[in-house]
Amino acid sequence: MKDNEIGEEKDKTLSKSLVKYTFQTRFFFSRLTRKSRIIKRIANKVFFEDNELFILPNKNTINNTKRSTITANIEINQSFEKDDSEFVPSEIIKEVIKEANDIFIMNSCLCRNSANCKDYPHDFGCIFLGPATKKIASKYGKVASVEEALEHVEMADELGLSHLIGRNKIDSVLMNVGPKEELLTICHCCPCCCLWKIIPDLDDDISNKIKRLDDVEVHTQNDNCRMCKKCLSDNVCFGNAISLEGGKITIDQNKCLGCGHCVQVCK
Repeated sequence: MKDNEIGEEKDKTLSKSLVKYTFQTRFFFSRLTRKSRIIKRIANKVFFEDNELFILPNKNTINNTKRSTITANIEINQSFEKDDSEFVPSEIIKEVIKEANDIFIMNSCLCRNSANCKDYPHDFGCIFLGPATKKIASKYGKVASVEEALEHVEMADELGLSHLIGRNKIDSVLMNVGPKEELLTICHCCPCCCLWKIIPDLDDDISNKIKRLDDVEVHTQNDNCRMCKKCLSDNVCFGNAISLEGGKITIDQNKCLGCGHCVQVCK
């Protein structure tokens, strides 16, 4: 019997009603982590302990970086270096996938399903890497080859989704697989429904575990700005970093997570 078939037999994961309820109340509970030390401590222990996640922009939002050599260490026991005048952050994800022995692609996105997303496909899910993927029930997706996973990343770029990669305890909790150190998450996030829209509402000690990739910066070009103000929409910036000040669009670099969604909506 295959590992994922064993997972099917022992499946205790993903109560849809529980996931949807939790998702729909995520902003409320996130704000409580700022108001109550006890709730913050519990939430961190259950869902966020030892998390380290990096948001990477869609490759279509990137031209080139200021530096020709970029090293990214994303705490997965590997470092990747790109020696090139043009650097595409999603290449980091591809290098990680190429080194993986166990790959599982979800057949749906928990966030888009729970939020009933209107703009992006519900059936385009996360990629999970690592030994813990063997415990994921097969009804939630499929064991995939390196080539299939690389194609999945390419499709995410074509769809205009940003990427998130790292250790995400909430996935091991919802999927009932572990230990969390054996599961690496690669999410493909839309600007409207992603769970991590809660970042501005979380206590800083928790939200600081979600990081912008080094050497990825987003800046306004005010001379070219037509003031369409699309970047100010609630469904654009993950970090609530964009504001209108003195008649100009401003990006707070202390809040910007480099998701690049503002670049995609800019006309």
